[in-house]
Amino acid sequence: MLGSTHGTLTTDSRRARVIACGEQPSPVVHGRPADVDDLDVSGRPLYAGVPDLDRFFRPGSVAVVGASDAEGRPNTGITRQLIAWAERVGARLHPVHPTRQSVFGIPCSPSLADLPEQVDLAVLLVGDPLPVIGELAEAKVKFAVAFASGFAETGAEGAAAQAHLAAAVRRAGLRLLGPNTNLNAFEKFRDDLDGPAIALITQSGHQGRPVFAMQELGVRLSHWAPTGNEADLETADFISYFSEQPEIGAIACYVEGLKDGRSFLLAADRAARRGVPVVAVKVGRTETGARTAASHTGKLTGADTVVDAAMRQYGVIRVDGLDELQDTAALLARARAPRAEGVVVYSISGGTGAHFADLATAAGLPLPHLSAPKQAELHQWIPEYLSVTNPVDNGGHPVGDWRGRKIIDAILADPEVGVLICPITGPFPPMSDKLAQDLVDAAEQSDKLVCVVWGSPVGTETAYRETLLGSSKVATFRTFANCITAVRAYLDHHRFVAAYRSPFDEAPRTPSPSFRKTQALMRPGQQLSEHAAKQLLRAYGIRVPREQLVTSAAAAVRAASLVGYPVVMKASGAQIAHKTELGLVKIGLTSASQVRDAYRELTDIARYEGISLDGVLVCQMVERGVEMVVGVTHDQLFGPTVTVGLGGVLVEVLRDAAVRVPPFGEDQARGMLGELRGRALLEGVRGGPPVDVDALIEVVMRVQRMALELGDDIAELDINPLMVLPRGQGAVALDALVVCR
Repeated sequence: MLGSTHGTLTTDSRRARVIACGEQPSPVVHGRPADVDDLDVSGRPLYAGVPDLDRFFRPGSVAVVGASDAEGRPNTGITRQLIAWAERVGARLHPVHPTRQSVFGIPCSPSLADLPEQVDLAVLLVGDPLPVIGELAEAKVKFAVAFASGFAETGAEGAAAQAHLAAAVRRAGLRLLGPNTNLNAFEKFRDDLDGPAIALITQSGHQGRPVFAMQELGVRLSHWAPTGNEADLETADFISYFSEQPEIGAIACYVEGLKDGRSFLLAADRAARRGVPVVAVKVGRTETGARTAASHTGKLTGADTVVDAAMRQYGVIRVDGLDELQDTAALLARARAPRAEGVVVYSISGGTGAHFADLATAAGLPLPHLSAPKQAELHQWIPEYLSVTNPVDNGGHPVGDWRGRKIIDAILADPEVGVLICPITGPFPPMSDKLAQDLVDAAEQSDKLVCVVWGSPVGTETAYRETLLGSSKVATFRTFANCITAVRAYLDHHRFVAAYRSPFDEAPRTPSPSFRKTQALMRPGQQLSEHAAKQLLRAYGIRVPREQLVTSAAAAVRAASLVGYPVVMKASGAQIAHKTELGLVKIGLTSASQVRDAYRELTDIARYEGISLDGVLVCQMVERGVEMVVGVTHDQLFGPTVTVGLGGVLVEVLRDAAVRVPPFGEDQARGMLGELRGRALLEGVRGGPPVDVDALIEVVMRVQRMALELGDDIAELDINPLMVLPRGQGAVALDALVVCR
């Protein structure tokens, strides 16, 4: 398996050249030096460092710089909340103010240097935190929080100020939350709730409120990290930390922009290794959303297709709404792994069951037909004229007596059933009340997931507020859509975790011989000719047609006889991007006279267009296969990314492509093909033979290796078309475009 990637870490940007030349890179993994064995072929970290945030969330002592008790001052309310929080977590609080003797009756120190003890955490209630950073370093403070705004969220000038702040923090050796953050980390969490908890990460405090409020529905929350502008501590740091905490069952994130793509992948990998689900709302699906997010937090939002692919690769569950975030995170935090993947829909109305089953099937949930013996068992309590195949319709009456519980228990006893979903579209006492109680009682006795959709818009009914929400075993939803989204995420997550193998574990540590062969071909800031681009592919083991580069008509004729008729002739030069549009390609040439004429015509066109040629390529003509495109582009957040899709002239028309961020394994490469709308072409259509998919996958993996080793040298690589031949015959790169950085 090939693999590793880079994002925008400020590590050695020379990548593999450093190692190849024998220099010693010194990258940093979240603030700690990396061991040599922890570096990939790019000289970048392979594994996420986990910041020790215990003393941030549970400090022994806290300093509040700028503390106040003067009525009407913003700092007064904040100070009051911090005093209450410190008392809850058992921390000693020390107000710091140059002119006050005490704050709220607590003795006040005039400066950080005058504190009576070394503190773990300093909360900075000052307009400009930069001048305070040096004092924090001298006082050996471990963590600081900066609420001040006016940094990267305001534009270029603010971004420069934030860069100065981040540099000062690094020099000081402390960790900073913010700037442009808030008090969410110091909220009061309920301590009377049991079970696995949700840890919350948000870049906008208000957007985390719906998840925080779930405590009132009995869902436990343990932490809230409001990351703000992420001058230092970022979303990835908190994902890494939370995934290590045994009490946390799921991590819920509201992300406006990622600070560093590489750090995010490493953190997501850590969570995936430990089976901790990460559910995220990521702003930026549209240009408007991306622009607004940048104005809010000053982050790069990244090309959304790349962000989406990166999240899928590492099992991050992306949802769109805050309601989906809270429902999906709650289910994943509390539900055990499924015993089976089959989903059964059970209702008191045939219409309700059919409606829900239709939506669930369209969303990809597996709704298997119950076996004939199981259907016969259910018909002991359900009239024969009602369908019990799946969905199961009980007709209503059995719910009101002892039969209701028998039906539920029988469904849950089926070894093919892992999830039972019961949509109750509205309260219909006493029928709905009895049904809700039976579902709760059955869930308490079962190791399988029971979900209820309570469709009433009122939400004050006893069956909902007390019976359903009072159960830690039943997952209760208010809409069909949220239930389906959460259950699908639940099944997908556990399937993903069971099969997950970290690509970082198998990432190459040293450059390949191919890397060294290609260094002489690189032309910084220039586009390579097709001939040079194909030499690059050949060095990495990617097959190209038989071809020769010639500089005369006579040489072209000799080359054609060696290559074998029919041939293709193409002008080759560093300035040529689209040869076909300029008439610089001639195909299907079958004689020496055609080759001589084609040579003269190609060179005449180039001369007329003012194009400098390094020669004319005489190429083997390859016709029978499916044209694909495989390429590398550079993403602002994640660095080199690999794309595969339908190629030839269709690439710009259909835009049918899938993308992955290195590192990835062969399973992910095959998954890319599965995402293509035109994937049926690979299987053979209208009597055509299936193509050599294994050869296509091999090309994708070799291109990934190029991305890993040459990512800092290549701005763009485009193999189009890659002709994938019938099964067993391989794949041939007919044309290639390479632009150097």
